[in-house]
Amino acid sequence: MTRAAAGIPPILLGLVALWFATDLDFGSLTNPGPGLWPIVVSVVLVIAGVVIIVEARQDTEGLTRGAITVVIAAVSLAVYAYLFELTGFEIPTILLLALWLKAFGRESWLVTGVVSVVATAAAYALFILGLGVPLPHLLVI
Repeated sequence: MTRAAAGIPPILLGLVALWFATDLDFGSLTNPGPGLWPIVVSVVLVIAGVVIIVEARQDTEGLTRGAITVVIAAVSLAVYAYLFELTGFEIPTILLLALWLKAFGRESWLVTGVVSVVATAAAYALFILGLGVPLPHLLVI
């Protein structure tokens, strides 16, 4: 794969966002509707993706390990967001932290397990119990 492939996600994201944003009222520049900024940001994403592809064609460097790490991190965050709504806060948070600690941090299984559970418990205590943030969660304390 080439660096030009890095331009594809913003183009796709921009097109999907533009598709949904067109359902919102655009309004005008003096009286903007709720669709104005989503449309503007979507167009900027598409343009940025095209610029990445055009500039990458002039550069012959291949996709590096660091770029693959970023893609894996972004995909894991998307899966986290999906599972967060589906199952609640605790399970996806433990899984995401475990993946990142093991795959990116190359920690031992013991450290990965302990840190994932303790960090999730700390976030639960802070946001759900302490601050009362209405996050979807499984535990009822």
